[in-house]
Amino acid sequence: MQNLGRTRSQPRSNRSMPLGGMDYADPKKKSNYVGKILMAAMLTALCILMLKQSPSFNTPSVFSRHEPGVTHVLVTGGAGYIGSHAALRLLKESYRVTVVDNLSRGNLGAIRILQELFPEPGRLRFIYADLGDAKSVHKIFSQNAFDAVMHFAAVAYVGESTLDPLKYYHNITSNTLTVLEAMATHGVSTLIYSSTCATYGEPEKMPITEGTPQLPINPYGKAKKMAEDIILDFHKNSNMAVMILRYFNVIGSDPDGRLGEAPRPELREHGRISGACFDAARGIIPGLKVRGTDYKTPDGTCIRDYIDVTDLVDAHVKALEKARPGKVGIYNVGTGRGRSVKEFVEACKAATGVPIKVDFLPRRPGDYAEVYSDPTKIRNELNWTAKYIDLQESLQVAWRWQKSHRNGYVSSLATS
Repeated sequence: MQNLGRTRSQPRSNRSMPLGGMDYADPKKKSNYVGKILMAAMLTALCILMLKQSPSFNTPSVFSRHEPGVTHVLVTGGAGYIGSHAALRLLKESYRVTVVDNLSRGNLGAIRILQELFPEPGRLRFIYADLGDAKSVHKIFSQNAFDAVMHFAAVAYVGESTLDPLKYYHNITSNTLTVLEAMATHGVSTLIYSSTCATYGEPEKMPITEGTPQLPINPYGKAKKMAEDIILDFHKNSNMAVMILRYFNVIGSDPDGRLGEAPRPELREHGRISGACFDAARGIIPGLKVRGTDYKTPDGTCIRDYIDVTDLVDAHVKALEKARPGKVGIYNVGTGRGRSVKEFVEACKAATGVPIKVDFLPRRPGDYAEVYSDPTKIRNELNWTAKYIDLQESLQVAWRWQKSHRNGYVSSLATS
């Protein structure tokens, strides 16, 4: 074994000795190193002092301070289909908007479109974050002066919820609790909550009013109802302004062709019927699968209330304008008219001009026969009425976007 020791008679080395991957300097040179360190520290301190004297140093972002006459809205899920349309409408109405999205279902391309439309400083900011991370959520709230929250972020496919219910309870119920806690901690006093008619389940009586018993029959509806209950329980001892919008089946896209619906390919089988119709019309899938033809409805297929996304975001903006401290508003957002799936398919064929092949299959778990709204309350209290009620026209608008965005937001290859 090698002896690493040194006897008294051995001369000292003037070189650094490597030991364990580190160099230990000769003590004679120690003063030089100390001097260099002190000089670096002095230069760093001088730089910091000069920066502090700069007018731009420590100047807070406009997003981090409240500004008279400007309402700063946090839009969760703002890169998604509905959330991006809501962000567009808010920006057009001169709101300041911060979008938070983890892009698990949303599209960064939608954010880029919004940024191109509203490039001015202080209008729009995007934060990539997951609402399931409570620490990140509280950090976002601590660094931004929000006046209101529009909470859209959620997984939202009935069929998928029956296959993976825990995902839905985490993503919808738990994440809503996290957002609500952050709002309470940081003094954000207005919440517009995106809920669903799925909380009603399969009511015995139509149309559905806000007083219809909530008896959801699938994990998606149950998770949303739990989130509603949490909000309402919290509100009993809070002065927060709360608006809960229970909306029906969303279709359409931005009439000016800037935004549309672009679900991830792996989620198509769980998606909206409009997306499936368009995929069939474009040949992405061989045909349209209609699940369930033995419901107790006139033609045996499900009946739904189809609401255009432009009308839907209009309802959200009106709810924001009408929200009052200490008050809760709960509203159905629909047209008040039910359409069967077969009717929808025929409208889609007419809108696309494609003779879509249709396969009729057994029912999908968790679906219900008939659901459509009574919009009387929202009309009377928020002065809101659906305007885009021509089913074929709404589908034509959405089809134009689909044709010019064959790969979603990835490209905009127009076709004749």
